[in-house]
Amino acid sequence: MFGIVRPCAHRLTGGLKSQWTAHLCGLCLALRGDHGQFARVVTNYDGLLISVLTEAQSPRAADGRRTAGPCPLRGMRTASVATGEGARLAAAVSLVLASAKMQDHLTDGDGLLARRPLAVAARRVAAGWNRAGHRGGSAVGFDTAVLLDAVDRQPGIEALAGPGTPLLTVTEPTETATAAAFAHTAVLAGRPGNAAPLAEAGRLFGRLAHLLDAVEDQSADAAAGAWNPLTATGTPRSEARRLADDALHGIRLALREAEFTDAKLAHQLLVHELARSVDRAFGTASCGHAPAQGAFGPPQGAPYPGAPVPGNPYAQPGPQGGTPYPQPGPGTGNPYAQPGPYTTPAPGGPGGPAGPGGPEDGGGGGGGRPPRRPRGLLAGCAVALGLFCTCQVCCADQYEGPWSRQQRDGWCGNCDCGGCDGCCDCCECCECCDCSC
Repeated sequence: MFGIVRPCAHRLTGGLKSQWTAHLCGLCLALRGDHGQFARVVTNYDGLLISVLTEAQSPRAADGRRTAGPCPLRGMRTASVATGEGARLAAAVSLVLASAKMQDHLTDGDGLLARRPLAVAARRVAAGWNRAGHRGGSAVGFDTAVLLDAVDRQPGIEALAGPGTPLLTVTEPTETATAAAFAHTAVLAGRPGNAAPLAEAGRLFGRLAHLLDAVEDQSADAAAGAWNPLTATGTPRSEARRLADDALHGIRLALREAEFTDAKLAHQLLVHELARSVDRAFGTASCGHAPAQGAFGPPQGAPYPGAPVPGNPYAQPGPQGGTPYPQPGPGTGNPYAQPGPYTTPAPGGPGGPAGPGGPEDGGGGGGGRPPRRPRGLLAGCAVALGLFCTCQVCCADQYEGPWSRQQRDGWCGNCDCGGCDGCCDCCECCECCDCSC
């Protein structure tokens, strides 16, 4: 999975996580339905923004969702996924841009693509994606010629760029392509008045995508001797950061001018998560609501980026925070605690409220079924193999331990993002703090 907008599930609250997943899965299934199984490899986090923007402008309709079958990347669960022209447009744009990225790697001779047999096969795949993207775009009234023209112009612009060339000259083709894609979402949603502001938001998003890609790859490109826009034009990272911050501000202003039916998810992704992507690319960490150290320092009182902020009423004590679990005994508020010298197990552990032997499991005096016995070595190995092969260990919210049969959290569900940087729930239209949204 690739893309610059990679939100953490802990920040997608109030139903935003399920909406985001619906658009991501909708893009993947639209690629499969219109262009075949292999096309699903171009599913990316940025492409689903097209689907998100289309739905954000459209009246709610019952046919905008459908229930998809179990998928390994969802922990073998069904899910409600986005359908319709927004997902199909996102699929077409993703194919064309993935084709362009592959062509770029072929031109640079990156990695295995430097070998002739693989390069020939990759060119055929890229050409096939180009044609499929054109067909998909035409089906929803979008002319992909503007995307193809941008792809064709990019190598010539890069060849002429040198020290002193404005960096925005190099990013222009990407800006033009994303502006056209964003603007067409207004057409699909029946809101032609939104085309201009969304085109501006798309143009600035394309600028950011190009800038952040250049920043993240600069060291690797220098080591490999590959072309990089920052190095070629002699642009310092401080100037690239200024351009990125200006683009963020411009996107925020453009979104204000557009009319939406429900803009929560679009706002979260294009305002808050995009700002975090900029911080991640430049190696900074910030909370845009209450910076303490310069423009991009950690929150006030945080010993390191992402650390809990002192005084945060939502901070949860636990072993990682250095606070022990409360000892059992009268007055602790734990109805299941037994007096004695033993330490209360963590929630979900053996004997705990949600663990084996606890009331919810039917053991420990709860009067239900007895605790489930751990699996043997061979049976546990077989279950572990199935969990890994279906990606449940990393992608599921929870899965059953192959040997202990206790509930475990999926690997991708563990992060140190601290919610909304530990300062507030800015997803609710930023009512609790002044982030100038």
